[in-house]
Amino acid sequence: MLALVGFLTVLVVIALIMTKKVQTMVALILVPIISALIIGHGGELGGYISRGITNIAPTGVMFIFAILFFGILMDAGTFDPIIARILKVVGKDPIKIGVGTVILACLVHLDGSGASTFLIAIPALLPLYNKLGMSKGMLATLVALSAGTMNMLPWGGPTLRAVTALDSTVDQIFTPMIIPMAAGLLFVVAVAVFLGKKEKTRLATSLEALDLNALESADKEDNPLARPKLFLLNLAFIVVAVVFLMRGTLPPAVIFMIATCIALMVNYPNLKIQKERIDTHAKSALMMASTLFAAGAFIGIMTNSGMIEAMSVSIVNLIPDGLGGAFPVIVGIISMPASFLFDPDSFYFGIMPVLANAYEAFGGNPVMVARASIIGQMSLGFPMSPLTPATFLLIGLVGIDLGEHQKKTFIFAFLTTMVMLVVAIVIGSIAIAL
Repeated sequence: MLALVGFLTVLVVIALIMTKKVQTMVALILVPIISALIIGHGGELGGYISRGITNIAPTGVMFIFAILFFGILMDAGTFDPIIARILKVVGKDPIKIGVGTVILACLVHLDGSGASTFLIAIPALLPLYNKLGMSKGMLATLVALSAGTMNMLPWGGPTLRAVTALDSTVDQIFTPMIIPMAAGLLFVVAVAVFLGKKEKTRLATSLEALDLNALESADKEDNPLARPKLFLLNLAFIVVAVVFLMRGTLPPAVIFMIATCIALMVNYPNLKIQKERIDTHAKSALMMASTLFAAGAFIGIMTNSGMIEAMSVSIVNLIPDGLGGAFPVIVGIISMPASFLFDPDSFYFGIMPVLANAYEAFGGNPVMVARASIIGQMSLGFPMSPLTPATFLLIGLVGIDLGEHQKKTFIFAFLTTMVMLVVAIVIGSIAIAL
């Protein structure tokens, strides 16, 4: 009974989210409450939900303040000199332009937002691609691969959801994947070189003596929020925050709370401007945070009621013994293509916990399934998935259709995922239960 109700709960939540019948937050809260009432656990609902929310509170706080921190630094123009420098360095060489595209997209995606990455990187680089006659599909592919790989960051959607769904920590899920992620980024650079060489060969006769001065923002407007004199200090804020995060000096939520306050006061001492900056970025931060807390309620009910455990047992009974220990590898292989079938909420809050618990029943560590998931599911998969609005923003800005983008990008995204999976297995970040 528990397993059946659990599976039905997950399926209903996924269906409601994917068909956009209700907000994700509504589905994650109301559906499991109804299920708990059906199985006779109505009296314990308050405790289930409270425990779930308490467990994910640090993650929600980290996400809110990470978005505010990077948003404030972008408002201050911290990344503008870096972008300008990249454009000057890459010049007219398609190979350098490809590598520069990757670097720029990775830097801009430090805030974990696909939409802001596309809104900054594409307009900055598209004039250069058009000027040289380079493929706009190459631009879309490289920005997608870069943003997708960087989306594994702890404040990115996939890792954030994985940590929340398993009631785990950033250190347990993300930190062991730093080296595989770095390998993935190196592979993306290799893809940029490969595509750049193809473009260089194709455009060999048309790259002569082009005047690129016109590309230096003829329509550039002064940004009243920019703080160019604070560039080095703001850059130092980012470096220190990331170093503290990776070393585990303080909890991630505390790091970004402190960093946000310092960045806000240093860049905008005026109280009115401080309020405006917070208001500007509050919508996106709080929308995601509300979903996380709703997920806490969902997880609290599903876990404490015993539904997750019952579902796991039933799955274990269906899986051949010879395949159970290889669960993380299987998940890693299908993680990127799964982005076309499941949006991040339905996968990480509905499917992954079941897979993780099933793997635990085979004697494995459930975080291995989470690590395998974040290398592809709505990380490298999100810039191609029709389930994410940011995908349509990307192709709209570049000016290509979805089919063309998917055709050019899918194989490289899948290969990048496989590189990270292999590296993770080799160094032991993803272990196989034998």
